[in-house]
Amino acid sequence: MSQRLKVVLSAALMLVLAGCAATRSTNRAESYGNQEWLQSGANRVANLALRDNLESVRRVQTSLYRRNPREWRKWAASQDEAARRVWDLAMNDAPLPQLNGASGIDAVRAAFDLGYQGDRVAALVMGWTAMLKQANGNTWSQTMIDGVDAENAFRTARNVEISLWLLYARRDANGQPILLSTEISEQGRNLLVDRELSKVVARLDLLAAQADEKYRRAAMDFSQNWVMGSVAPFLQLVPR
Repeated sequence: MSQRLKVVLSAALMLVLAGCAATRSTNRAESYGNQEWLQSGANRVANLALRDNLESVRRVQTSLYRRNPREWRKWAASQDEAARRVWDLAMNDAPLPQLNGASGIDAVRAAFDLGYQGDRVAALVMGWTAMLKQANGNTWSQTMIDGVDAENAFRTARNVEISLWLLYARRDANGQPILLSTEISEQGRNLLVDRELSKVVARLDLLAAQADEKYRRAAMDFSQNWVMGSVAPFLQLVPR
């Protein structure tokens, strides 16, 4: 090995080590996965946003089950069992039998239908997760051949906003909320559902804006490169 090559390799190794040393560990840090080499920076951001959105939906599910235990009791022996069943179905793209094939926004509508006899919380979770996957390019983990659909992400954000409004507005025949979601009383305030669903909306809106910007910038970058490629040789002849 030549002396020059040794120097280059040593410098490259030092840069890698310096980069590793500059990385600070956080509670949100994850180890590198094999599939991550197939992801662009935009893919990685979208996957992290999906991860956080799914976690927000889990928290909302737990909160709704605690306030509405009659829902999980319709088909499970415990709250944890009902939650596990729902997520097993959602992550495996399997239908919730109670919904008779409804998915996405149709599942959300069913959850607030006065005649629906199934687990309303499960219906909401199935609807939300299906829409989140669709907004993520219809995949749970993007690679470079995937991407966020700006229109789907924007539409999903609006549907989640509507879901939050329905949690407050939708009432049964006796004028009571179909699902209890927020507590504001002398004992305190619990706005977890509001907070987590608002986070989901914000992340989706940011992804939609990023997707729109990506295509806009792609056209702009192409135009700039074409113009500069044509004009740059002549600019070099201009005296300075």
